[in-house]
Amino acid sequence: MSTAERCETPGTSAGASTAARGAAQAPDHGIPADADPGISQGREPDGGRGTAMDEEARYETGYRRPLWVEEPARRRRLPDPVRTSAVRAVLIISVTLIEAVIAFLCTMAGSWLAFPMVLSSGAGTVVATWGVLDVWITRQVWNQRHGVVSAPSSTARAMRRERRATRRQARTAEQRQERIRRQGGTGRQLSHP
Repeated sequence: MSTAERCETPGTSAGASTAARGAAQAPDHGIPADADPGISQGREPDGGRGTAMDEEARYETGYRRPLWVEEPARRRRLPDPVRTSAVRAVLIISVTLIEAVIAFLCTMAGSWLAFPMVLSSGAGTVVATWGVLDVWITRQVWNQRHGVVSAPSSTARAMRRERRATRRQARTAEQRQERIRRQGGTGRQLSHP
C-alpha cells in the first residue's frame, strides 16, 4: 500500500486524512523505551530486514530511521595551522586545475584566451607546489614544537621543561606569600630571610 493510498482510503474524509497524516508525523511518544532495543538505539529492528507490515506499523507509530549514525573518528583532527595550510593548498590546486582545463579548451577552440590561460596555469602550478610544501613544512614544525618527537633535536621537550620551571617558580612564590600571611606579616618581604 503506498503513502497516497494509506492517507486517502475510501470512506475517509479530508479532515480524517489530515489527522492521520499529523499522527504519522508525530514523535513516538507512545512507544516505551524498553519495548524494542533496536528502536531506542536508533537502529532498525531485525537488522533492517523488516516486512511490509513492520514498515507500515513503524510509519504509523511515528518511528523514522535516522538520516545518519554518528561514528567515532578514525584519525585525530589536524592541528589548526596545518589544517589552514591544507585548505589553502586544496583551493590553490583546484583553481590551477580549472585554469588548466580552460587553457586546454581555449587551445582546442583556437581562442585568443588560450595563451594567457596557459601562462596563468603555469604560474598556478608553481604556487600550488609552494602550497603543498607549505602544508608539509607546517606539519613538521608543529610536530617538532608541540608533538612528542623522540629525537634529540625536538624542541618540545625543552619547551615543556621551561613551562614546568615557570609553574614551579610561581607555585614557590605563592607558597612563600601564603607563609608570610599566616605568620601575621604585612606581606612585605625583608631584604634578607
